[in-house]
Amino acid sequence: MNMNISQHARLSVAPMMDWTDRHCRFFHRLMSRETLLYTEMVTAPALVRGGARHLLRFDPAEQPVALQLGGSDPAELAQAARMGADEGYREINLNVGCPSDRVKSGFFGAVLMERPALVAECCAAMIAAQPAEVTVKCRIGVDDQDPDEVLPDFLERIRAAGVRRVAIHARKAWLQGLSPKENRDIPPLDHDLVHRMKTEFPDLHLSLNGGIASLAAAQDHLARGIDGVMIGRAAYHTPAEILLDTDRAIFGGAAGPDRHAVVEGMRPHIAVHLAEGGKLAQVTRHMLGLFAGLPGARQWRRVLSEQGHRDGAGLDVLDRALAAMEQAAA
Repeated sequence: MNMNISQHARLSVAPMMDWTDRHCRFFHRLMSRETLLYTEMVTAPALVRGGARHLLRFDPAEQPVALQLGGSDPAELAQAARMGADEGYREINLNVGCPSDRVKSGFFGAVLMERPALVAECCAAMIAAQPAEVTVKCRIGVDDQDPDEVLPDFLERIRAAGVRRVAIHARKAWLQGLSPKENRDIPPLDHDLVHRMKTEFPDLHLSLNGGIASLAAAQDHLARGIDGVMIGRAAYHTPAEILLDTDRAIFGGAAGPDRHAVVEGMRPHIAVHLAEGGKLAQVTRHMLGLFAGLPGARQWRRVLSEQGHRDGAGLDVLDRALAAMEQAAA
Protein backbone atom coordinates (compact mmCIF):
# COMPACT_ATOMS: atom_id res chain seq x y z
CA MET A 1 0.00 0.00 0.00
CA ASN A 2 1.80 3.12 -1.14
CA MET A 3 -0.65 5.78 0.08
CA ASN A 4 -0.39 7.20 3.57
CA ILE A 5 -3.48 6.80 5.67
CA SER A 6 -4.71 10.38 5.27
CA GLN A 7 -4.87 9.83 1.49
CA HIS A 8 -7.15 6.84 2.05
CA ALA A 9 -9.41 9.19 4.05
CA ARG A 10 -10.52 10.81 0.79
CA LEU A 11 -13.39 8.35 1.22
CA SER A 12 -14.12 6.49 4.45
CA VAL A 13 -16.89 4.35 5.92
CA ALA A 14 -18.02 5.81 9.24
CA PRO A 15 -17.61 3.91 12.51
CA MET A 16 -21.08 2.56 13.38
CA MET A 17 -21.96 0.68 16.56
CA ASP A 18 -23.25 -2.87 15.97
CA TRP A 19 -22.48 -2.54 12.26
CA THR A 20 -18.82 -1.97 11.37
CA ASP A 21 -17.45 -5.08 13.04
CA ARG A 22 -14.61 -7.12 11.55
CA HIS A 23 -16.93 -9.15 9.30
CA CYS A 24 -18.49 -6.00 7.87
CA ARG A 25 -15.04 -4.49 7.27
CA PHE A 26 -13.76 -7.63 5.52
CA PHE A 27 -16.84 -7.50 3.27
CA HIS A 28 -16.37 -3.80 2.50
CA ARG A 29 -12.68 -4.30 1.77
CA LEU A 30 -13.51 -6.81 -0.97
CA MET A 31 -15.34 -4.00 -2.80
CA SER A 32 -12.76 -1.25 -2.35
CA ARG A 33 -9.05 -1.60 -1.69
CA GLU A 34 -8.51 2.09 -0.94
CA THR A 35 -11.44 3.29 1.19
CA LEU A 36 -10.50 3.90 4.84
CA LEU A 37 -12.49 1.66 7.20
CA TYR A 38 -13.23 2.21 10.90
CA THR A 39 -13.97 -0.11 13.78
CA GLU A 40 -17.03 0.26 15.94
CA MET A 41 -16.29 2.47 18.92
CA VAL A 42 -14.34 0.63 21.63
CA THR A 43 -14.28 2.35 25.01
CA ALA A 44 -10.91 2.96 26.64
CA PRO A 45 -12.14 1.64 30.03
CA ALA A 46 -13.16 -1.68 28.38
CA LEU A 47 -9.61 -2.09 27.08
CA VAL A 48 -7.63 -0.74 30.02
CA ARG A 49 -9.75 -1.84 32.99
CA GLY A 50 -11.85 -4.57 31.41
CA GLY A 51 -9.09 -6.43 29.60
CA ALA A 52 -11.25 -6.60 26.48
CA ARG A 53 -8.31 -6.77 24.09
CA HIS A 54 -10.26 -9.20 21.87
CA LEU A 55 -12.30 -6.18 20.72
CA LEU A 56 -9.21 -5.01 18.82
CA ARG A 57 -9.04 -8.12 16.66
CA PHE A 58 -8.95 -7.56 12.91
CA ASP A 59 -7.75 -9.30 9.76
CA PRO A 60 -4.68 -7.69 8.13
CA ALA A 61 -6.69 -7.84 4.87
CA GLU A 62 -8.90 -5.05 6.30
CA GLN A 63 -6.09 -2.46 6.12
CA PRO A 64 -6.23 0.50 5.87
CA VAL A 65 -8.33 0.38 9.05
CA ALA A 66 -8.63 2.83 11.94
CA LEU A 67 -9.58 2.16 15.57
CA GLN A 68 -12.18 4.42 17.14
CA LEU A 69 -11.92 4.93 20.89
CA GLY A 70 -14.43 6.38 23.33
CA GLY A 71 -13.44 7.90 26.65
CA SER A 72 -12.45 11.11 28.37
CA ASP A 73 -9.56 10.24 30.69
CA PRO A 74 -6.28 11.29 29.03
CA ALA A 75 -4.10 8.66 30.74
CA GLU A 76 -6.57 5.86 30.01
CA LEU A 77 -7.01 6.93 26.38
CA ALA A 78 -3.23 7.09 25.98
CA GLN A 79 -2.95 3.50 27.23
CA ALA A 80 -5.81 2.32 24.99
CA ALA A 81 -4.25 4.09 21.98
CA ARG A 82 -0.94 2.34 22.68
CA MET A 83 -2.76 -1.02 22.74
CA GLY A 84 -4.38 -0.16 19.39
CA ALA A 85 -1.06 0.78 17.81
CA ASP A 86 0.49 -2.44 19.14
CA GLU A 87 -2.29 -4.41 17.42
CA GLY A 88 -1.39 -2.77 14.09
CA TYR A 89 -3.91 0.06 13.66
CA ARG A 90 -2.47 2.96 11.67
CA GLU A 91 -4.95 5.52 12.98
CA ILE A 92 -6.56 6.00 16.39
CA ASN A 93 -9.72 8.12 16.30
CA LEU A 94 -11.31 9.79 19.31
CA ASN A 95 -15.12 9.77 19.36
CA VAL A 96 -16.50 13.24 20.13
CA GLY A 97 -19.63 12.66 18.09
CA CYS A 98 -21.62 9.78 19.57
CA PRO A 99 -24.90 11.26 20.87
CA SER A 100 -24.94 9.40 24.17
CA ASP A 101 -24.96 11.73 27.16
CA ARG A 102 -22.77 9.58 29.44
CA VAL A 103 -21.73 6.11 30.51
CA LYS A 104 -20.73 4.90 33.97
CA SER A 105 -17.06 5.41 33.23
CA GLY A 106 -17.63 9.15 32.69
CA PHE A 107 -18.13 11.38 29.70
CA PHE A 108 -17.63 10.21 26.16
CA GLY A 109 -18.94 11.11 22.73
CA ALA A 110 -20.67 14.32 21.73
CA VAL A 111 -20.98 15.69 25.28
CA LEU A 112 -17.21 16.35 25.03
CA MET A 113 -17.99 19.16 22.56
CA GLU A 114 -18.72 21.12 25.75
CA ARG A 115 -15.21 20.42 27.06
CA PRO A 116 -12.78 21.25 24.25
CA ALA A 117 -9.82 21.76 26.60
CA LEU A 118 -10.27 18.22 27.91
CA VAL A 119 -10.49 16.86 24.36
CA ALA A 120 -7.24 18.64 23.48
CA GLU A 121 -5.60 17.15 26.56
CA CYS A 122 -6.81 13.66 25.58
CA CYS A 123 -5.49 14.07 22.04
CA ALA A 124 -2.10 15.30 23.23
CA ALA A 125 -1.78 12.31 25.58
CA MET A 126 -2.75 9.84 22.83
CA ILE A 127 -0.28 11.40 20.38
CA ALA A 128 2.57 11.28 22.91
CA ALA A 129 1.88 7.64 23.83
CA GLN A 130 2.19 5.87 20.48
CA PRO A 131 3.14 6.20 16.78
CA ALA A 132 -0.24 5.90 14.96
CA GLU A 133 -1.95 9.06 13.71
CA VAL A 134 -4.52 10.46 16.16
CA THR A 135 -7.70 11.89 14.62
CA VAL A 136 -11.03 13.17 15.94
CA LYS A 137 -14.64 12.62 14.85
CA CYS A 138 -16.93 15.34 16.17
CA ARG A 139 -20.27 17.07 15.75
CA ILE A 140 -20.72 20.77 14.94
CA GLY A 141 -22.01 21.33 18.48
CA VAL A 142 -24.49 20.08 21.05
CA ASP A 143 -27.79 21.36 22.45
CA ASP A 144 -27.87 25.18 22.59
CA GLN A 145 -24.28 25.74 21.46
CA ASP A 146 -23.78 28.04 18.45
CA PRO A 147 -21.81 25.95 15.93
CA ASP A 148 -20.38 29.05 14.25
CA GLU A 149 -18.61 29.87 17.50
CA VAL A 150 -18.05 26.43 19.00
CA LEU A 151 -16.64 24.55 16.01
CA PRO A 152 -13.76 26.91 15.08
CA ASP A 153 -12.70 27.13 18.74
CA PHE A 154 -12.82 23.34 19.04
CA LEU A 155 -10.75 22.84 15.87
CA GLU A 156 -8.20 25.40 16.98
CA ARG A 157 -7.67 23.65 20.31
CA ILE A 158 -7.26 20.15 18.94
CA ARG A 159 -4.98 21.46 16.19
CA ALA A 160 -2.78 23.03 18.90
CA ALA A 161 -2.67 19.59 20.57
CA GLY A 162 -1.26 18.06 17.39
CA VAL A 163 -4.34 16.72 15.56
CA ARG A 164 -4.12 17.12 11.78
CA ARG A 165 -7.21 15.27 10.57
CA VAL A 166 -10.84 15.62 11.69
CA ALA A 167 -14.11 14.06 10.50
CA ILE A 168 -17.06 16.37 11.16
CA HIS A 169 -20.63 15.08 11.32
CA ALA A 170 -22.41 18.18 10.04
CA ARG A 171 -25.24 18.02 12.59
CA LYS A 172 -25.62 19.12 16.16
CA ALA A 173 -26.30 16.44 18.74
CA TRP A 174 -29.27 17.08 21.02
CA LEU A 175 -28.38 15.30 24.24
CA GLN A 176 -31.63 16.35 25.90
CA GLY A 177 -34.81 15.01 24.36
CA LEU A 178 -33.54 13.04 21.35
CA SER A 179 -32.47 9.40 21.26
CA PRO A 180 -29.14 8.44 19.62
CA LYS A 181 -31.17 7.14 16.65
CA GLU A 182 -33.13 10.42 16.31
CA ASN A 183 -29.85 12.33 16.51
CA ARG A 184 -28.80 10.75 13.22
CA ASP A 185 -31.74 12.31 11.34
CA ILE A 186 -33.57 15.09 13.14
CA PRO A 187 -30.97 17.85 13.74
CA PRO A 188 -30.58 19.71 10.42
CA LEU A 189 -27.45 19.23 8.34
CA ASP A 190 -25.07 22.14 7.79
CA HIS A 191 -22.60 20.98 5.15
CA ASP A 192 -21.72 24.60 4.29
CA LEU A 193 -20.37 25.21 7.79
CA VAL A 194 -17.90 22.33 7.36
CA HIS A 195 -16.82 23.71 3.98
CA ARG A 196 -16.25 27.11 5.66
CA MET A 197 -14.08 25.41 8.27
CA LYS A 198 -11.88 24.08 5.44
CA THR A 199 -11.39 27.67 4.27
CA GLU A 200 -10.62 28.77 7.82
CA PHE A 201 -8.29 25.83 8.59
CA PRO A 202 -6.59 25.06 5.25
CA ASP A 203 -3.84 23.09 6.98
CA LEU A 204 -6.29 20.59 8.53
CA HIS A 205 -7.51 17.53 6.63
CA LEU A 206 -11.29 17.73 7.07
CA SER A 207 -13.74 14.98 6.18
CA LEU A 208 -17.43 15.74 5.84
CA ASN A 209 -19.90 13.26 7.36
CA GLY A 210 -23.69 13.19 7.58
CA GLY A 211 -26.45 12.68 5.03
CA ILE A 212 -24.19 11.78 2.09
CA ALA A 213 -26.00 8.95 0.34
CA SER A 214 -24.24 8.47 -3.01
CA LEU A 215 -20.84 8.41 -4.62
CA ALA A 216 -21.92 11.31 -6.86
CA ALA A 217 -22.69 13.44 -3.78
CA ALA A 218 -19.29 12.56 -2.34
CA GLN A 219 -17.60 13.62 -5.59
CA ASP A 220 -19.48 16.95 -5.50
CA HIS A 221 -18.20 17.73 -1.99
CA LEU A 222 -14.63 16.74 -2.92
CA ALA A 223 -14.86 18.99 -5.99
CA ARG A 224 -15.84 21.88 -3.69
CA GLY A 225 -12.54 21.49 -1.86
CA ILE A 226 -13.22 19.33 1.17
CA ASP A 227 -10.40 16.80 1.79
CA GLY A 228 -12.50 13.73 2.48
CA VAL A 229 -16.02 12.36 2.68
CA MET A 230 -17.17 9.88 5.32
CA ILE A 231 -20.27 7.84 4.46
CA GLY A 232 -22.21 5.89 7.07
CA ARG A 233 -25.59 4.28 6.54
CA ALA A 234 -25.59 4.41 2.72
CA ALA A 235 -22.32 2.45 2.68
CA TYR A 236 -23.90 -0.13 4.97
CA HIS A 237 -27.35 -0.50 3.36
CA THR A 238 -26.27 -0.13 -0.30
CA PRO A 239 -22.60 -1.14 -0.09
CA ALA A 240 -22.11 -2.04 -3.76
CA GLU A 241 -23.54 1.30 -4.95
CA ILE A 242 -21.06 3.19 -2.77
CA LEU A 243 -17.97 1.00 -2.74
CA LEU A 244 -17.68 -0.95 -6.00
CA ASP A 245 -16.78 2.11 -8.06
CA THR A 246 -14.95 4.06 -5.34
CA ASP A 247 -11.41 3.03 -6.27
CA ARG A 248 -11.96 4.28 -9.82
CA ALA A 249 -14.14 7.34 -9.16
CA ILE A 250 -12.44 8.68 -6.02
CA PHE A 251 -8.91 7.26 -6.07
CA GLY A 252 -8.20 7.04 -9.82
CA GLY A 253 -7.57 3.31 -9.75
CA ALA A 254 -9.37 0.27 -11.14
CA ALA A 255 -13.07 -0.39 -10.52
CA GLY A 256 -13.98 -3.06 -7.99
CA PRO A 257 -15.13 -6.63 -8.73
CA ASP A 258 -18.73 -7.53 -9.57
CA ARG A 259 -21.16 -8.46 -6.82
CA HIS A 260 -20.95 -12.21 -7.42
CA ALA A 261 -17.17 -12.09 -7.06
CA VAL A 262 -17.67 -10.36 -3.70
CA VAL A 263 -19.89 -13.26 -2.55
CA GLU A 264 -17.18 -15.71 -3.65
CA GLY A 265 -14.58 -13.65 -1.80
CA MET A 266 -16.58 -13.95 1.42
CA ARG A 267 -16.71 -17.76 1.36
CA PRO A 268 -13.24 -18.46 2.85
CA HIS A 269 -13.81 -15.82 5.55
CA ILE A 270 -17.19 -17.35 6.43
CA ALA A 271 -15.72 -20.87 6.46
CA VAL A 272 -13.07 -19.82 9.01
CA HIS A 273 -15.73 -18.10 11.15
CA LEU A 274 -17.95 -21.21 11.12
CA ALA A 275 -14.98 -23.46 11.93
CA GLU A 276 -14.28 -21.27 14.98
CA GLY A 277 -17.85 -21.88 16.19
CA GLY A 278 -19.36 -18.67 14.84
CA LYS A 279 -22.85 -18.33 13.35
CA LEU A 280 -23.46 -17.68 9.65
CA ALA A 281 -25.78 -14.74 10.33
CA GLN A 282 -23.03 -12.91 12.20
CA VAL A 283 -21.39 -12.42 8.81
CA THR A 284 -24.28 -12.52 6.33
CA ARG A 285 -26.31 -9.85 8.15
CA HIS A 286 -23.82 -7.34 6.71
CA MET A 287 -24.33 -8.69 3.18
CA LEU A 288 -28.11 -8.19 2.92
CA GLY A 289 -27.82 -4.98 0.87
CA LEU A 290 -25.23 -6.28 -1.63
CA PHE A 291 -27.73 -6.65 -4.47
CA ALA A 292 -29.94 -3.66 -3.46
CA GLY A 293 -31.75 -2.20 -6.45
CA LEU A 294 -31.23 -5.25 -8.67
CA PRO A 295 -33.88 -7.80 -9.77
CA GLY A 296 -34.25 -10.57 -7.20
CA ALA A 297 -32.57 -8.60 -4.39
CA ARG A 298 -35.56 -9.24 -2.13
CA GLN A 299 -35.15 -12.99 -2.45
CA TRP A 300 -31.44 -12.72 -1.64
CA ARG A 301 -32.29 -10.78 1.53
CA ARG A 302 -35.16 -13.10 2.46
CA VAL A 303 -33.17 -16.35 2.24
CA LEU A 304 -30.21 -14.92 4.18
CA SER A 305 -32.48 -13.39 6.83
CA GLU A 306 -34.66 -16.47 7.32
CA GLN A 307 -32.00 -19.18 7.12
CA GLY A 308 -28.74 -17.51 8.19
CA HIS A 309 -29.44 -17.65 11.92
CA ARG A 310 -30.49 -21.32 12.05
CA ASP A 311 -28.31 -23.79 13.91
CA GLY A 312 -25.86 -25.42 11.56
CA ALA A 313 -26.46 -22.86 8.77
CA GLY A 314 -23.51 -23.05 6.40
CA LEU A 315 -22.26 -21.86 3.03
CA ASP A 316 -25.11 -23.70 1.28
CA VAL A 317 -27.39 -20.88 2.47
CA LEU A 318 -25.43 -18.50 0.21
CA ASP A 319 -26.02 -20.86 -2.72
CA ARG A 320 -29.75 -20.96 -1.98
CA ALA A 321 -29.91 -17.17 -1.70
CA LEU A 322 -28.14 -16.72 -5.06
CA ALA A 323 -30.39 -19.34 -6.70
CA ALA A 324 -33.56 -17.71 -5.34
CA MET A 325 -32.37 -14.35 -6.61
CA GLU A 326 -31.58 -15.67 -10.09
CA GLN A 327 -34.90 -17.44 -10.28
CA ALA A 328 -36.78 -14.27 -9.31
CA ALA A 329 -34.82 -12.22 -11.82
CA ALA A 330 -35.41 -14.65 -14.69
